[in-house]
Amino acid sequence: MALSATEISKVMDECALVLAGGWIQKMYQPTDRTVVLEIRTPGRTHRLLISCQPDTARIHITTTAFQNPPTPPPLCQFLRAHLQGARIDRIEQLHGDRIVQLALTAKEGPCSLVAELTGKTSNLVVLDEASRVRRDLNGEKGLVGQLYAPPSHSQRERGAADQARFSQNLPESLFPLSAAIETHYRAAEGVSIVETARNTRAGILRKSIKKLRRRIEAWHEDLAKAEKYKTYDRYGELIKANLGTIRKGQTDVAVVDYFDEELPTLTIPLDQAKTPQGNMDDYFRKHRKCLAAERELRPRIGEGERELEALKGELTAIEQGAWQPPEKPSQIARTTIRQREGRGKGRQEQRQGPFRRFTSSDGLAIYVGRNARENDELTFGLAKSDDLWLHARGTPGSHVVVRTEKGSDPPSETIRDAATLALLYSDLKKSGKGDVIYTRRKWVKKAKGQAPGAVIVTQEKSMHVSLEKTRLDALKARSTRE
Repeated sequence: MALSATEISKVMDECALVLAGGWIQKMYQPTDRTVVLEIRTPGRTHRLLISCQPDTARIHITTTAFQNPPTPPPLCQFLRAHLQGARIDRIEQLHGDRIVQLALTAKEGPCSLVAELTGKTSNLVVLDEASRVRRDLNGEKGLVGQLYAPPSHSQRERGAADQARFSQNLPESLFPLSAAIETHYRAAEGVSIVETARNTRAGILRKSIKKLRRRIEAWHEDLAKAEKYKTYDRYGELIKANLGTIRKGQTDVAVVDYFDEELPTLTIPLDQAKTPQGNMDDYFRKHRKCLAAERELRPRIGEGERELEALKGELTAIEQGAWQPPEKPSQIARTTIRQREGRGKGRQEQRQGPFRRFTSSDGLAIYVGRNARENDELTFGLAKSDDLWLHARGTPGSHVVVRTEKGSDPPSETIRDAATLALLYSDLKKSGKGDVIYTRRKWVKKAKGQAPGAVIVTQEKSMHVSLEKTRLDALKARSTRE
């Protein structure tokens, strides 16, 4: 059960004055609905935990060092871009309710972080100086730009009864109530985390098993096709021995098969458009293809089948209740089948390239290709169908991709940030201005028969962009790999 309004009031009594005047030096988002602020006060650093989990919504000082995801979620990126280094002017509970507001002074000016700890409707909202919504944890459509209004009582879930759940046997600590709350919820969330990890891992394994089975089937099909060419070296040698008797235009040739002890007559099909030498070379080439397929595909199939058995064994352990998550949450990661460098079917879909990486002013990830190969990899390997794709119009340059959530439109400032990067990393850089086209990734197709990175774009829009020094400096400051 989430903290009650009375419990939140007591937590504020314990820590609000201590944290007021401190600076937010770091921020983390260890789970999809939990944010931790690292706050520096004179002589000491504290961690303030804000959980918007429906069943365990709460706010308190924590001493736990959380494991964080390798890549910060979008909200965390936004918070780091706009609130890192902000001074906490005050922390207060609003109207005696389960809503806590942190009044801040950030580098962009006054703003607020509002924690709505209201059960199923819990949310974390960033407000500007005029109390208009800039970003929220739930990603509610239409909320950005609106004047903030607390959730109505009809939208809320009842909190815990106002009883002294944490008033007995408080531990000896600088923040005893926070310590008691943390101990209580750590046990409650521990069971939930393990169960969630099991379900998540089982889903990942089922998808991975399905993909790997399809991949192994495709390899078997490729191997079966190549097996047809196994005797073609024999045909090539027999044609070679009879080159003088074969003429262009023949559809077949009857030769003595000296590879067989009984020396039967063997009829070999010919391509009448090719010379005798061409037919011979063709048979030898197909035989080499068979040998190469056996050399590459058989080990690959064996490795894939061993990996498949391991994945199936892990899924069985989960289904039988014998599986436990790794000690480090970061190890509960999406299983991606090892990347194969072979051509055609079986290449890994979850490839990550060493692209230039930036964060927009709205906290969204922006990827920029460095060359033609990376452009191709970025657009057709990393990008998802709903991601935004940009490129300078009518000139060579980098492909730019903005990672977006399905069904959502990127903010206008993010589009302009990405368009600025598309212009910067194109041949229009010297002129300092130009047009940039943008569309969803699903409307970008490979140009058949063209070099890597060549594409055909439909349903695009266009915007005129100039290289603004202020915007470029801000983007470069938020670059994670230059």
